[in-house]
Amino acid sequence: MSIIFEKATRAKSKARIALTGPSGSGKTLSSLYLAYGICGDWSKIALIDTEHERARFYANREDLNVGAFLYAPMSPPYSPDKYVDYVRSAAQTVGSGGVVIVDSFSHAWDNEGGVLDIKSQIAQQRGKNDYTAWDEAGKIQNNLVNTILAADCHTIITMRAKMAYAMEVNDRGKTVPVKIGLAPVQRDNTEYEFDIVFYLDRQHTAVLSKDTTFLDNWSGVITPELGERLGAWLNDGAELPRCADCGRVILSDGRRTVKQIADGTLKNYGKQLCMSCVARLINERKRVAQNEATTVSK
Repeated sequence: MSIIFEKATRAKSKARIALTGPSGSGKTLSSLYLAYGICGDWSKIALIDTEHERARFYANREDLNVGAFLYAPMSPPYSPDKYVDYVRSAAQTVGSGGVVIVDSFSHAWDNEGGVLDIKSQIAQQRGKNDYTAWDEAGKIQNNLVNTILAADCHTIITMRAKMAYAMEVNDRGKTVPVKIGLAPVQRDNTEYEFDIVFYLDRQHTAVLSKDTTFLDNWSGVITPELGERLGAWLNDGAELPRCADCGRVILSDGRRTVKQIADGTLKNYGKQLCMSCVARLINERKRVAQNEATTVSK
């Protein structure tokens, strides 16, 4: 099959940000500052709180310049399905220009009902073991991450951090554990699914471990002004066509360009659709036609 390549253009995009750090490093407040800077409206910020409702401490704080953001606490079990439902509801609530904050994403990994729990339950099934269980649990984890990344709004996640160690041979020839830095409490490399990753220390100073924007080697205390600069940068580009049904950006299927798909679906269905939604719509119409034919035959 001949694959179609289109000329690359700078496009408007959504923020996909991760903040990680130890307890007390300021992840929640920093995420709120970034969110407000990006969208400029506290009523368009929805925070999902798994941290025993601690984020309520920041609501309407004049001393911190924080307004009345939208809020939903999440209680255990912290299942990936529950996270998916919360994120989708939050994205619908704030709309395309809003921000969803997941505080914290670590609970989906190692807390009650999280991916590690699910993996253990699968491993205990007949014919399963720890190795084969990771295949199923990994797919569940991937679906959760992809749901967050695909949301039609800006998204910010926070992750707890733990000290990571490596075994090294010291000058006496003994193998000893050596601290190598803070690692997020989540699946390895989860943070690299995001476009910007901040590490915060207990002095609330942030440094970048990954950046695909203009920040380069920025470090300092996160403020709404930083979020405002990020929002302006992300908004500088062409508006990509989105599917009218699922809200996702329409992508080429390799045989047709994005424009051909958008124009063709608008002509045939009265709205711009991605190919996944076209397939779903065709299947639905086939089922309706089959049901009608069965009714007539009776």
